[in-house]
Amino acid sequence: MVKNLWNDQKAESISSPLEELVYRSNLIGSDRAVCNVGGGNTSMKTVEKDFRNRDQEVMWVKGSGSDLASMGPENFTGLNLEDIKPLLEREDMSDEEMVKYLSNCMIDSSHPRSSIETLLHAFLPFKHVDHTHPDAIISICCADNGREVADEIFGDRYVWVPYIRPGFKLSKMIAEGVAANPKADLVLMEKHGLVVWGDTAKESYDKTISVILEAEAYINKQNSKEPFGGDAFKSLSEAERKEVLSEILPLVRGQMKEEKQVLLTYDDNEAVLEFVNGKNADSTSQVGAACPDHLVHTKRVPLYISWDPQKDSIAALKDKLKKGIHTYKSDYRDYFERNKRDGDEMFEPAPRVILIPGIGMINSGKDVKMANVSGALYNRAIQVMKGAEKLGKFVSLNEKESYEIEYWPLELYKLSLAPPESEFSRSTAIVTGGAGGIGGETCKLYAQQGAHVIVTDLNLEGAQQVADKINASYGAGRAIAVKMDVTKEEEIKSAYQQAVLHFGGIDIIVNNAGLATSNPIEETTLKEWQLNMDVLGTGYFLVSKQAFSLLKDQGTGGAIVFVGSKNSVYAGKNASAYSSVKALEAHLARCLAAEGGAFGIRVNTVLPDAVLQGSAIWDSSWKEERAAAYGIHPDELQEHYRKRTTLLVDILPEDIAKTIAFLSSSQSSKTTGCMITVDGGVPAAFTR
Repeated sequence: MVKNLWNDQKAESISSPLEELVYRSNLIGSDRAVCNVGGGNTSMKTVEKDFRNRDQEVMWVKGSGSDLASMGPENFTGLNLEDIKPLLEREDMSDEEMVKYLSNCMIDSSHPRSSIETLLHAFLPFKHVDHTHPDAIISICCADNGREVADEIFGDRYVWVPYIRPGFKLSKMIAEGVAANPKADLVLMEKHGLVVWGDTAKESYDKTISVILEAEAYINKQNSKEPFGGDAFKSLSEAERKEVLSEILPLVRGQMKEEKQVLLTYDDNEAVLEFVNGKNADSTSQVGAACPDHLVHTKRVPLYISWDPQKDSIAALKDKLKKGIHTYKSDYRDYFERNKRDGDEMFEPAPRVILIPGIGMINSGKDVKMANVSGALYNRAIQVMKGAEKLGKFVSLNEKESYEIEYWPLELYKLSLAPPESEFSRSTAIVTGGAGGIGGETCKLYAQQGAHVIVTDLNLEGAQQVADKINASYGAGRAIAVKMDVTKEEEIKSAYQQAVLHFGGIDIIVNNAGLATSNPIEETTLKEWQLNMDVLGTGYFLVSKQAFSLLKDQGTGGAIVFVGSKNSVYAGKNASAYSSVKALEAHLARCLAAEGGAFGIRVNTVLPDAVLQGSAIWDSSWKEERAAAYGIHPDELQEHYRKRTTLLVDILPEDIAKTIAFLSSSQSSKTTGCMITVDGGVPAAFTR
């Protein structure tokens, strides 16, 4: 049940009408059972002073591309109502003409383009108007007997508007319907949503909630049917679901890829499992989208995989997924060809939502945020279908109208507001030793250039700090922190599994975990030797082994970068253990490059030297040991290293991060088995 969240004390502390509109909008958007992600719109009519200090009637309405839950004053558009009112006398108006006209009505050209449904608000003669997409209301509006149900619930208090795409005609139909029914206090839009109004912000908000509660109460009384025909399948346990998902998500991600990669998330909450396990889930899911807002992000239908979790194998599931995704893409291309107009460009033909009995729902998007939006909206669709089936039979838009919404220029405009994609957009990167200087800078650089990052380290607290900074700067969910000891195969497998469950797969692996010791050979103990071999040799091997397994399953290629050392090619004095294993790393990378080429897996190495800043290695005894090897004081070490370079420079963590990024980027797509030295030019380490 939705709840009324209005707080009188909070509302009374608000100092301006626009801030009150923001407050009301945020409340509406905070409950997704009331308003979809990115959907709905709110407005307020008031009097403002123009640039000549004259009174003008202004309507503030949600700007296109905003989300009610998070929008602020800057996301609203102010329009001169006196300029808009004459439009009500027109018979019709194209979308393009409407958008152009409204742009001339803006009181400030810096405001965002106004909502697609601006005229809906402008044509209603009420101070405050709210348009939402509540689950319970859309259940009525998507039921084949919805009109009869509305009569029972609302009597003569409502106006029913047959489905028509948002725009001038719909706005005028609503205004005329309300004008013709003086008793009306709400509008129900077929297959679309709810409109209410009030003299105050509180009155409008209260009406939204009270109407939804009436609808919910009526639907909840209809208990004659089992949801979705009752259970046909039984869910796997949570642990079993994660195990299956960690196996299938990389394969799904690879099969989904067209020109561009996608990221995947999953949802296995109770409501999703009830739906996917239902006897009618296959047929009901293929009826169509519950409303236009859903369709834009979930496509017309999801991909339903007919798999019995109690009887069928994971191998059978993988086979069904491959065939299912292939067929879905083919069917989508046919759908596009049947309906396209001149100039239309097809979106990725892969499904946005995949339903699997016993497992749940897989969602795709260009990033985690958009994958989660697809999932959030399909969660809403499930509730709508559940409600509609309680009332009668769930119905949807026909194919032609679905296409017109999906490829509607005004909806495409919203998508155009997103920032351009960067080098590593749609990519995921796992970095070992991510809490250190080089690792931390690499993680931040990947995130800055669009990647989603898995920060791994023995020091989980340090890794979490890096991930938190990334999420604060680039958005929630862009990075996760995972504890990983590279000498323990089970921890490595667990880290990869967590990466897959969060993002769907891996594209870039940076082998960076490190340590260093320095002693003359006769003072080098077996324990010291073995420690270097375990972390820098075996660790790099184990991380790469797991990477190869995952990348092959995914089938989309990938990039592995080893962080070696100048000592990979130069025999460092009093550092036989460290230098030997660093040479091993460099050759292991070349071996893997030769082995991975046929699968599109590139493996390259960067060779740093003397990166003192931010490095845990240099905070250990290594600094004193290296100074002793050169017969200088530890405080003189950095200047010693600088002076021995031909360029007379210090080497910083960001210098190495940039080279790592280059070796995993499209700019080096034809480079593998390569070593790049970043040491300021140490002649003794020149490759020869």
